[in-house]
Amino acid sequence: MRKLRVDIWSDVACPWCYVGKRRFEQAVAGFAHADAVEVVWRSFELDPGAPARHDASSTYAGRLAAKYRRTPAQAQDMLASMTATAAGEGIAMRFDQVQAGNTFDAHRVIHLAAAHGKQDAMKERLLRAYFSDGRAIGDRDTLVELAIEVGLDGDAVRAALASDAESAAVRADEGLARELGISGVPFFVVDGKFGVSGAQPAEALAQVLERAWREGPATAPDDEAAPACGPDGCA
Repeated sequence: MRKLRVDIWSDVACPWCYVGKRRFEQAVAGFAHADAVEVVWRSFELDPGAPARHDASSTYAGRLAAKYRRTPAQAQDMLASMTATAAGEGIAMRFDQVQAGNTFDAHRVIHLAAAHGKQDAMKERLLRAYFSDGRAIGDRDTLVELAIEVGLDGDAVRAALASDAESAAVRADEGLARELGISGVPFFVVDGKFGVSGAQPAEALAQVLERAWREGPATAPDDEAAPACGPDGCA
């Protein structure tokens, strides 16, 4: 059976990646060949130098205000806007509970899950854990607990995290992103030739799926300014 492969570069700590995942799922749900779509989640770290867990005294809004030189009120307005957008996609984001931290190990766990056919489930659980449940996804014990929830063997995941397992796979994804010129996420590569940047509307993503299935011209949607997150922040 013919497959339509979609590689998606994304980070667990990226709010637009969560929104983009929902929009992509909506696009696939309405696609006549949905059963043929094969998704591969690729690693992208927005802040590779982040500590495993940020100081508990700092808040998401506080870090946002400092980064963009905004007032606390302006930062809260930015988060309120993002929260409203996410709610429109059925996502409950709780920035007041977010425990920010390094996502490298989370990406390793997503790769581990792929070997068991649970990559998408692991990705979904990590996004919800970070943005909705206030879980510390930079903490290895937390990652083991979340992996068990999606059906992975906890002891195997713990042992893998104590080693260098899947580290090379994460770095390979990031290296490929650099080769392709990917500087913001989410970023979708459909059928190896259609590049789509940002959390495009479901309708635009559906259009690309249709084009790829017909093997039409390798062009992206007209809206090239879709929201995305990069090392310098989210737009």
